[in-house]
Amino acid sequence: MQHPWLSNYPKHIQWAQNYTAKPLYSLVEDAADKNPDFIAYDFMGKLVSYRDLYDQVCRMAKGLQGLGVGKGSHVGIFMPNCPQFPVAYFGILMAGGTVVNYSPLYSEYELINQVEDSETDIMITLDLASLYPTIHEVTRKSRLKHLVVGEFGAAMPYVTALLFKIFKSSAISKISKDEYYINYDQLLRNDGKASPVEIDTANDVAVIQYTGGTTGVPKGAMLTHANLYINILQTVDWAVDLKYGKEVIIGILPFFHVYAMSLVMNLGIYMGGRVMIQPKFVLDDVIKLMKKVKPSIFIGVPTMFTAIMNHKDVPNIGMENVKMCLSGGAPLPVELGQAFKDKLHVSITEGYGLTETSPSCVSNPQDRDNRYGSIGLPIPATEVFIIDREDKTTIVPLGENGEICIRGPQVMKGYWKRPEATKDVLKDGIFHTGDVGYMDEEGYVYIIDRDKDLILVGGFNVYPRVIEEAIYEHPAVHEVTVIGIPDDYLGERPKAFVTLKNPDDKLSEDELMAFIKKKLGKHERPKYIEFRADLPKTMIGKLSKKELVAEEKIKYDQI
Repeated sequence: MQHPWLSNYPKHIQWAQNYTAKPLYSLVEDAADKNPDFIAYDFMGKLVSYRDLYDQVCRMAKGLQGLGVGKGSHVGIFMPNCPQFPVAYFGILMAGGTVVNYSPLYSEYELINQVEDSETDIMITLDLASLYPTIHEVTRKSRLKHLVVGEFGAAMPYVTALLFKIFKSSAISKISKDEYYINYDQLLRNDGKASPVEIDTANDVAVIQYTGGTTGVPKGAMLTHANLYINILQTVDWAVDLKYGKEVIIGILPFFHVYAMSLVMNLGIYMGGRVMIQPKFVLDDVIKLMKKVKPSIFIGVPTMFTAIMNHKDVPNIGMENVKMCLSGGAPLPVELGQAFKDKLHVSITEGYGLTETSPSCVSNPQDRDNRYGSIGLPIPATEVFIIDREDKTTIVPLGENGEICIRGPQVMKGYWKRPEATKDVLKDGIFHTGDVGYMDEEGYVYIIDRDKDLILVGGFNVYPRVIEEAIYEHPAVHEVTVIGIPDDYLGERPKAFVTLKNPDDKLSEDELMAFIKKKLGKHERPKYIEFRADLPKTMIGKLSKKELVAEEKIKYDQI
């Protein structure tokens, strides 16, 4: 059977669909038209209605057009979850520009590389000490022409903002009002009448989202308006019992990541829901919020579910109204899924997606128990093929291992400025994920192995090559290879194995850690560095990771 999943497909869902896309910024416009007084965001108790959100988006678009933003313009966003994020995001799109998301976890070196590669000319950020000094240096050393800076405290209720300025003054950075500086609030001081821009949803790129793809080299996946808009429609069709204007969503996952960008921010707006924005995951704060608002949608990663399940107040933590609980970003351990259901009476639905697929493409159905160990069935209008890893064309029989490949309207346009890399993974409209798995007779897909070098740290992709290059910069280092080792909380953590040019050198782990600290994001820094006399190699002399992975697995299994 060509599509074996159809024999077991949820009865309320039509798999074969022809979706119609709209410009992505129309999500805000439509929500404001339908229910302008509904609350779009709740940030520490400060409420933003859909009317106010749309007004701010229009003003952002007009302000950016005044800076020359239009089709072909690339504008970066460098901030954590906060109300300014969706204003910047949809304002850029309404102005005709393309969003480039930047992780606040990135080092200065990584930011400069992404700015230059993506040809970003304007960056929007906040006055936080954790952000501004770094991005200001990046502005000075890169092609950036403008740095739009907003006040983090401006998004809070008045009293909370006042207390923040008094007791958290060290968290606010001194701002250099130089030739790059543009005040966020001043940019929005206009009539909001942006010049209309005609969007070709199938071809115009809405977001350039950086990923290591299947090679570990960061590349910008070009996601069109249609890719992202249709992926929301697919997600809503896959869901059970969602009601417009009635859903409450916990927004903890970072909006700069494709997972939360689509399944929290964009989905929340499409559903006219209330998104409870949290800048970061602090367990007690999240539990307190859930007890108060009793969310109906919770989107997370396995590390979050582990932390929640082990909280002292389980099961009375406010999850009794949850009807859509999704896990992605990393494989969901079978034991975790079952234990979560036993303790909280909430089923976690495991799905699968990639940056290149906007991201959702496969998910367990929500009308039945999660099939633990499986990532589920193809979502509507999506085909999954398990293709022979050698010839890259032959579909293998059901039950046999091969490369997981995806075809659907959510598959990216290609990689920015990398035609050869695009050609390697997109063949006849089919995206080759690099992940190994199989499909059973009912159409359920199982992952056997992720891309062999990729490390998944708490749901974030970490690329060994980035860490290796940072370590190689130390003059005493001869060879280095980095692998992921098991971690009970984050799933995996990087570990580096290093040989020195001179065996008599006395370089310590602490000294090398200090050397690379500013070159890597917090999630990328190795948990351990082990010095060795030599490292395993293949027959042709390439450094080999598989022996080290096997060694570490044995150590972990013996704990």
